[in-house]
Amino acid sequence: MSAETVAREGGCRCGRVRLKVTKRPLITMACHCTGCQRMSSSAYSLSAAIPADGFEVTEGEPVIGGLHGASRHYFCGYCMTWMFTRPEGIDWFVNIRPTMLDDASWSPPFIETWTSEGFPWAKTAAVHSFEKLPPMEAYEGLIKQYAEWELA
Repeated sequence: MSAETVAREGGCRCGRVRLKVTKRPLITMACHCTGCQRMSSSAYSLSAAIPADGFEVTEGEPVIGGLHGASRHYFCGYCMTWMFTRPEGIDWFVNIRPTMLDDASWSPPFIETWTSEGFPWAKTAAVHSFEKLPPMEAYEGLIKQYAEWELA
């Protein structure tokens, strides 16, 4: 996402739920865990961690789908597209599926997680790979590196 263009809009496959992002991602990711494989019907899911105050649903009403636990996965209630996640215990960012944006070309994954559960034929060009999740103390540095990489 360029410095000049921050606002991005998007929506689910059928267009009944629309969203808007007005802040740059903190980081972009690909997750290879079996849960994401099943929820996305793909080899991995893509995410962009957007500051919560830079994200809004502008049209329609997403519903909770996937697992109904503390982390909330939001879907379009009509086409059932997985659109975003509000992670458990974290209210300062929202993990959106960047492919929901009308232009997702700006969102290559910077990190990939759960490669230990991934398929050997499903690779990304992520800068950093982790067999599971990065240690919590690594996120501050990863977010800083992403900001420098993303603006380059």
